[in-house]
Amino acid sequence: MKNTKKDIKTFIFIFLSALFYSLSIKMFIQAGGLFPGGFSGISVLSTRLLSKYASIEIPFALIYISLNIIPTFLVYKYVGKRFTIFSVIQYLLVSLFTLILPNITITGDIILISVFGGILGGFGTSLALGVNASGGGTDFLAIYAANKLKRETWSTVMAGNVVILMVAGLFFGWDKALYSIIYQFVYSQVVSARHLRYKHVTLIIITEHPDPVMEKIYATLRHGITKLWGEGGYSHQPKSVLYMVVNEFEVEEVIEACTSVDPKVFISVNKTEQVIGNYFQKPLE
Repeated sequence: MKNTKKDIKTFIFIFLSALFYSLSIKMFIQAGGLFPGGFSGISVLSTRLLSKYASIEIPFALIYISLNIIPTFLVYKYVGKRFTIFSVIQYLLVSLFTLILPNITITGDIILISVFGGILGGFGTSLALGVNASGGGTDFLAIYAANKLKRETWSTVMAGNVVILMVAGLFFGWDKALYSIIYQFVYSQVVSARHLRYKHVTLIIITEHPDPVMEKIYATLRHGITKLWGEGGYSHQPKSVLYMVVNEFEVEEVIEACTSVDPKVFISVNKTEQVIGNYFQKPLE
């Protein structure tokens, strides 16, 4: 029953993710003649090149699904089955929505199109990532690399999109390519800000009740804790210092666990660039 509720929630988020991302294509990318990143960008670029230079009309969905086939098998084998299945549902829904939704023009201002298109597209993708799925394509590759490197890789994906923009600039004008950079930058920033799985923070916990606090944390999360001994600089009273690294989305759980045992606990939260060594990262299913 618990898994059924979880799957229903995941499907709802996947549906909304696909809808928002498709709307970013139909309302902003198509209206502004922009080029998104990743496999969506390759698909848009291919359809426009074939239409302009060969008078061949191929649906975006056909190219988009074809490009996703090999990465789908890659993540199915190396990342997780449930992750892959819901990601496939997401990009199939995107393909469907881009076929049935009409082109909608809400503004002719290319700056507004670039910025708000990036926000809407990035928000759509982040909804899928938030329930441990993805939008397929280069999202697959980014998640696969992040699993191996134990850090987020969206900035690297952004760099890879430069090739798509160079080709787009050569054939369709550099103004569209440059505005597309704005779109892709905003998109990647929204995704990076909302995707917390590979962002780590270091917690320094100062308490007079170390063992009960650690017991409560261990009951909540599967992360190791290093216990150090300290002394209050003003009070000269003995203190225990607990040191641990967690994912950013787990911070509130740790704070709640600590304060439930020791209301006077002192906690310092610090961003951590990289973790090397034996750190437990819950695998994608």
